[in-house]
Amino acid sequence: MTRLSGLALSIALAAGAFLLIGTPGPTTPAPPPPRSPASVAWPSAARADLPAALPDGPLFNPSIYLDATTAVGTAPTPGGDQARLLLRSGSGVRELRRVPLDGNPQFEAFTVSGDQLFWTESTAGSTTVKIWTANLSGNTARLLTADTGNAVFYGNQYDLVVAEGRVHWTAAPAKGDSTKETEIRSVPVTGGPVRVRLEPGQWSLSAWPWLVDDGSASGTPSLRNLTTTRDHPIVSNGTEQLTCGPVWCRAMVLGGDVVARIDLVRPDGTDRRRIAGGAAQSAITDVAVLDRFEILAEPTAETDLTGAAALVVYDVATGRTVDVAPNADGAFFRAGMLWWSTTTANDEITWHSLDLRTV
Repeated sequence: MTRLSGLALSIALAAGAFLLIGTPGPTTPAPPPPRSPASVAWPSAARADLPAALPDGPLFNPSIYLDATTAVGTAPTPGGDQARLLLRSGSGVRELRRVPLDGNPQFEAFTVSGDQLFWTESTAGSTTVKIWTANLSGNTARLLTADTGNAVFYGNQYDLVVAEGRVHWTAAPAKGDSTKETEIRSVPVTGGPVRVRLEPGQWSLSAWPWLVDDGSASGTPSLRNLTTTRDHPIVSNGTEQLTCGPVWCRAMVLGGDVVARIDLVRPDGTDRRRIAGGAAQSAITDVAVLDRFEILAEPTAETDLTGAAALVVYDVATGRTVDVAPNADGAFFRAGMLWWSTTTANDEITWHSLDLRTV
């Protein structure tokens, strides 16, 4: 977009004022800024490519990126009998933990605080979810707690929240109706007894100290501040599906039985803006990450055949939609890092990362 000089800008403003006074009537909204690739829109953003194949053969699956070139993820051992949790960086691969594969172990709900990594583990046939931790500068992982209750995770970056020296998560009550009460559980980051706080309603964790109720059980979507204990209703017009955090909501606006468009709107109903048409989809669960970026997937002519879609990001700060990848197999986000994979015709998989904190 061309910048006007000071003189030209003054003339344009004067002309605009004359038109507003002399010819009253509705104004036409300014068109959105043109789309551009991420390399042009964000030339200084940190990014990297990482082959999925490890030096010892198995494929690495990232669970969380710490920066553009450092990731924690899983891979089987070369013999295929154990699962490994690995820290992979430009300096090599370091093992944090390994467990037998015959129990179908699941490493999930990763988060990081400073130099400390946290995650959950579960195995097939067991109802117990355990929370583990490891210091990223060391090699030893340790069990933080197995007292997780009926833990409930939603597959977003707030499944585990580290705040006020504790790791927090939600759980369904041991007794009673899970739609009427939620346990907010927490454990010190150094380990110790688990604290349980019972909150009326069905809630999930969001950016601390907020809880979110999507209204599926209560009929009224709302936010609750755990510090003030005050509830804040989320405004909904009834013709859209809302996914909210304390700053923004993603509104899937319905036209009949299908999504007509995607909007971002404040929880109180203000500052609504259209960000995509009905063909687009949200690529991740989290809404407007870093309070600025909405991650979207747009189907292409090959999507039905390959499953890959174009990965785009709507930037709230500029109103611009940025093209990130033309054929991403999937998209993931945690702790300011966006990553996705691509696959060649020879089935070679590459992981790509973009540090949105550096935009």
